[in-house]
Amino acid sequence: MKTIKTFLFDRFNVLFPLFALTVLSILMLAIRLKIIHSFFFLFLAWNLFLAMVPISISSCLVAAKKIKKPKLYFLLVIWLLFLPNAPYLLTDFIHLRLSPLEWLGFDGLMIAIFAITGITYYLFSVQDIEGILLKNFNHKIAKLVMATLPFLVSFGIYLGRVLRWNSWDILHNPLRIFIDVLALFTNPFENRGAWLFATLLGLFLKLVYWGFKKYLFNYRKA
Repeated sequence: MKTIKTFLFDRFNVLFPLFALTVLSILMLAIRLKIIHSFFFLFLAWNLFLAMVPISISSCLVAAKKIKKPKLYFLLVIWLLFLPNAPYLLTDFIHLRLSPLEWLGFDGLMIAIFAITGITYYLFSVQDIEGILLKNFNHKIAKLVMATLPFLVSFGIYLGRVLRWNSWDILHNPLRIFIDVLALFTNPFENRGAWLFATLLGLFLKLVYWGFKKYLFNYRKA
């Protein structure tokens, strides 16, 4: 119990904004469900749950006093596979085209809050992993991983949003995923839309993380 209390106290500046944003997101969704009696946007709750997986893993790694390298490698791989689910919420604005006209403003605000929550989960989790990489690996390797990470995440978002693959499909259909990914690399000009999507979104995630570190890092460490 003491360990849990210590963990919650040490992580308060991380957990409080995440908790507040999560409650606000679910509240907005509950209001819509109560008034309009439509379960269409219920998928937002599932997407938000998936967005929690990376921060849960990174928080456990931060809390662990000592962890063996094989276990660390395994958890980092699982973390990376689920990480795109956090900023993936940014792409849920596509569903606004199906919103009733009178609910368009409310739905736009609701999805925006879910998206902000998802990107906040992403930022805090990546910050955790950056510290873990710097602690356990060569600094050059850590910096290389951090430089390429936003683009790997944006590529994962493309696989999910456009090609409709899920994180766990790497276990269920690894061959089909490999074929789809290989096609993107072997026919880059035919799939230039995919590479443009991944590049621009990757740059956006990189810019947002830069701003997070520059302006909110002190708050998080306070």
